[in-house]
Amino acid sequence: MDFIQSMRFPFVLVMGISLIALATAFWLINWVMAKDTGTDEMRKISDAIKAGAEAYLRRQNYTIITLSGVLAAVIFVLYAFVRQHNEHDPANSMQLALCTTASFVAGAACSLIAGYVGMWVSIRTNIRTAAAARTSLNDALRIALRGGAVAGLFVCAMSLIGVGGLFIILKVLGFPYEKIPFMIVGYGFGASFVALFSQLGGGIYTKAADVGADLVGKVEAGIPEDDPRNPAVIADLVGDNVGDCAGRGADLFESTAAENIGAMILGVGLIPYFGWKGVVFPLVARALGILASIFGVLVVQCEEHEDPMDALNIGYYLTSFLSALGFAGAAWWMLRSEAAPNAWIYYTACGFIGILTAQAFVYITQYYTEYKYRPVLEIADASKTGPATNVIAGIAVGLECTAVPVIVISIAILASFKLGVQALGPAAGLTGGLFGTAVATMGMLGTAAYILAMDTFGPITDNAGGIVEMSHQPEEIRKKTDRLDAVGNTTKALTKGYAIGSAALAAFLLFSAYLDEIFNYTGVRIGVDLSKPEVFVAAMLGAMLVFLFSAFAIRAVGTCAQTVITEVRRQFKERPGIMKGTEEPDYGQCVDIVTLGALKAMIAPGILAVGAPIVVGLLMRGFISETQRTIAAEAVAAFLMVGTITGILMALFFNNAGGAWDNAKKYIEMGTHGGKKSDAHKAAVVGDTVGDPFKDTAGPSLHVLIKLLATITLVLAPLFI
Repeated sequence: MDFIQSMRFPFVLVMGISLIALATAFWLINWVMAKDTGTDEMRKISDAIKAGAEAYLRRQNYTIITLSGVLAAVIFVLYAFVRQHNEHDPANSMQLALCTTASFVAGAACSLIAGYVGMWVSIRTNIRTAAAARTSLNDALRIALRGGAVAGLFVCAMSLIGVGGLFIILKVLGFPYEKIPFMIVGYGFGASFVALFSQLGGGIYTKAADVGADLVGKVEAGIPEDDPRNPAVIADLVGDNVGDCAGRGADLFESTAAENIGAMILGVGLIPYFGWKGVVFPLVARALGILASIFGVLVVQCEEHEDPMDALNIGYYLTSFLSALGFAGAAWWMLRSEAAPNAWIYYTACGFIGILTAQAFVYITQYYTEYKYRPVLEIADASKTGPATNVIAGIAVGLECTAVPVIVISIAILASFKLGVQALGPAAGLTGGLFGTAVATMGMLGTAAYILAMDTFGPITDNAGGIVEMSHQPEEIRKKTDRLDAVGNTTKALTKGYAIGSAALAAFLLFSAYLDEIFNYTGVRIGVDLSKPEVFVAAMLGAMLVFLFSAFAIRAVGTCAQTVITEVRRQFKERPGIMKGTEEPDYGQCVDIVTLGALKAMIAPGILAVGAPIVVGLLMRGFISETQRTIAAEAVAAFLMVGTITGILMALFFNNAGGAWDNAKKYIEMGTHGGKKSDAHKAAVVGDTVGDPFKDTAGPSLHVLIKLLATITLVLAPLFI
């Protein structure tokens, strides 16, 4: 009993569950790898996808590691030699520099490992899914989901091992537990830094290849999607993996890592009520969510005549239910004391709000992106009169779809804040309420492993459909993979909605953590007073950053796509045997063009995102005076706050407009308004092409930007005071 009540037990539990998750992931890898790999022709196509994806990821990771090394050195120098030590610091300057730099490197390394493993499995699962579809829809579904689950389990387990391991090491070294969260903020920044470049590079790659393949293949040459005669088709299939697997994995790794640390920082304020348990609670709650996700993944199966989406939904609902039970148990154990005997009930309710918010975002995204509902039907109908009206309708849907999600986020934040205040009573001030919003974020991210499994399911089934099409399998097999691919498109859209919803809640949590960190370093509670010109200017710069960053990302797709289009046209012109089927296209040339283009194009927006908050904070230090000692920290808070709000709205617009355009095209391809090759279809393809960089490059990259701004300000907060 003494051991259970000690601080060691929660860490044994967290590390034990994380290791169970990794062991399950390795078991799933072995289970998937033991499946049949189909025909020689299928293996040839799969090998080409595999080679392209691994070559791109090697180059991308080399670039990221180089940039991370430079930034780690800068962080160390700033902490050790530039910034002056003050009495509120959790450690001396050299210790703080070493801890922050080491945690940054650990966060970056764990994110790279989790992303690489997830994609490694994905590009080997696609062919096994395609092969299984020849005999059983259920087998193909289970292989695709379990292959995707490897990414989800690795991401969540590595996040917990990283944060928990750093906490244990510093505790063993003798640092007080209430100081440790402020010493490991670099972990979240390292994860954010890798996520930014992974999502940017992967998003640029996947959409440049997709746009090039669609415009020349579908519109100009009139050949179907995934036709082996299209020189850009392998690059397109590679892009699904580097964008949706590695990119989204890094995105959700960042969310979980940053949220863990932000919640632990806020938990320091609860020490008078719960002691060390309030600080460690986020790790325990997240660990129990991983267990729930494992059960959810393993129960999924369906009959041949059933909708695979229904089977995935059953797994998701089971995961949510088990996660809620685990959450309530953890709250009863760790958020209950004589000072606040009923606090656990209120905080459990906050966690349930987070889980319900996740469900709400799933339904909202479905409404705006599925062809069963008004928004997509409106875009399809507008396609009858040409590309211009299609684009106008899509933009209108994108703008409209920001309203309901913002209302849901607002309700979640306000309700969880008020419940948190009730949990500790008015004497605790804002502390209980802010922790309530953190607990809601934990609830929303509790199912992250299952959500990421559903997300990775998308590119796996997309690739499987491409392999079946390119290897000339019978029509009935293609129909099975089409059913799975349609479900995969839905799950990818749903996870984008989930990602932006969790990013919004996490951003508020991290903003609160930033204010708490400034208080811990200065003893002064700061606010955001827009009547101060320095603060107002910083706020405008935060909004501007979102638009400029989005412009860089979308322009990069357009520029890279132009080179792909030129190359595909060249091959069709110079090698007429390609269209006749007597000559094989040069797939490798397109893969190389997109690889080099994406890696080159991701640098500028990445540096802009990382550099902007640093430059603003350091410039505002010039306005520090005796009467305004915290003006730079306030200005950075305004930059962070307004940049976050603008980023949330823009990401919602990009994600849902792009998803609606995509499904309007698919709806027409089903035979509506003349079906494929009709004028309405050509207009819809143009709209889908406009939406591609919206939903798969700019939108997902903004998820990362929102959290990057928060984590970089957390790390560099001491420099702004």
